[in-house]
Amino acid sequence: MTKHIDIIIKGKVQGVHYRASTKAVADQLGVKGYIKNENNGDVVIAAEGDNVSLEMFLDWCNEGPQDAEVTSVETNEGELKNYRNFEIVKKSL
Repeated sequence: MTKHIDIIIKGKVQGVHYRASTKAVADQLGVKGYIKNENNGDVVIAAEGDNVSLEMFLDWCNEGPQDAEVTSVETNEGELKNYRNFEIVKKSL
């Protein structure tokens, strides 16, 4: 059973390879969706997968890569979009 969650990660999560590391973890777990930086310093993720994959993915999101300092992780369930892969979205200028 696939579900969709929107995740907002706060803390020192930009400039620490958070997006690239998270993509690698998502690919390993078979999680689909995207990750992007927000102008306010947050990282936003849309993730789709089964409960087990998403749980492991969220555990990772709470840790992040070595230099990250995650202060909070907010999640909301959303509507399935059936993403085909997990992408890093470059910030729009």
